[in-house]
Amino acid sequence: MRTVLQRFILSILAAFCLTVAVADPIAAPTLLAAGRQPQVATDIAGTIRIVYGQSENIYCATSTDNGHTFSEPVLVAHLSGLYLGMSMGPQIASSALYSVVTAIDKGGNIHSYSLQHKTNKWTKAATVNNVTGSAPEGLMSLAADEKDTFYAVWLDVRDTKQNKIVLASASKNAASWSDNKVVYQSPDETVCECCKPSITVQGKQVTLMFRNWIDGSRDFYLTTSKDGGKTFSKAQKLGKGTWQLKGCPMDGGGLTIDQHNKIQTVWQRDGKIYHVTPGATETEIGQGRNCRLSGTKNPVIAWRDNNKMLKVKFLNTGKETTLGKGSYIETVELADKATLCVWENEDKIYFRKL
Repeated sequence: MRTVLQRFILSILAAFCLTVAVADPIAAPTLLAAGRQPQVATDIAGTIRIVYGQSENIYCATSTDNGHTFSEPVLVAHLSGLYLGMSMGPQIASSALYSVVTAIDKGGNIHSYSLQHKTNKWTKAATVNNVTGSAPEGLMSLAADEKDTFYAVWLDVRDTKQNKIVLASASKNAASWSDNKVVYQSPDETVCECCKPSITVQGKQVTLMFRNWIDGSRDFYLTTSKDGGKTFSKAQKLGKGTWQLKGCPMDGGGLTIDQHNKIQTVWQRDGKIYHVTPGATETEIGQGRNCRLSGTKNPVIAWRDNNKMLKVKFLNTGKETTLGKGSYIETVELADKATLCVWENEDKIYFRKL
């Protein structure tokens, strides 16, 4: 027969277990929709938008409750020959009053679409590349500052028919894009042909990261502008090691600027995921590919391991979480410092908040 003290202890333990069960942030993923290659962005008001492709259609789903639920996806546009797969697909960036989506067709042309947050209606905007067919690789990234200036970076074959890093910018509803600027061209004729470049923007600082190809090495390089993309620093190799490779690994990386204004990068070399800040020695995070990095106050690395399992690791705490199977993942930091993970698995889009 249990004593009064035993019953009291058991009641405390039961209450504790119930509390843990309710408060546990680790939950099953939620199915968003059928689709591929999701991208995610938040605006200043905290609204979250997930954009993705399905066949030749581009869709967007929206959350106004900090990522707990999302609206039914709406059609952004139909684009004949839409590139999808292998880090190709529609990109999204959000600012104060506007969001912009870019997408590349199989003819090598970059289309853009604009959403005015006040009207919540998507409209066709201007073509990004000013040389027809100059983006046949279908690989690009998009970012925005907090004052409705959008920056696009992509692999471009203009003039020499060899891939180079090209940048353009647009304001507000992207009714026009700036003259395209060749930011970098490899002395060995081409940068790596099939790896997605990355971009992050903070005020007037625009930072680009890309996989280069010099003397047979496929290493990542970084270049930064302090004047809104007008001029850029000399491209700097990341990490101390190198990767001699005959062929393209078809794998980009990720970068962010943390709350201490320090650039953080992540990328894959020879099947291993590395984290590094410019000028420092790289640190191995794990094995796999398709790595990404997001967040300022609570930066997180996401990647797919060799067993096709998706993982995330928070830099501040070192905490690592396995999300489940998938082929592609993106993350974004939310207003409450939580992280929203969005990924693709078997042509379906899932999300989960950590």
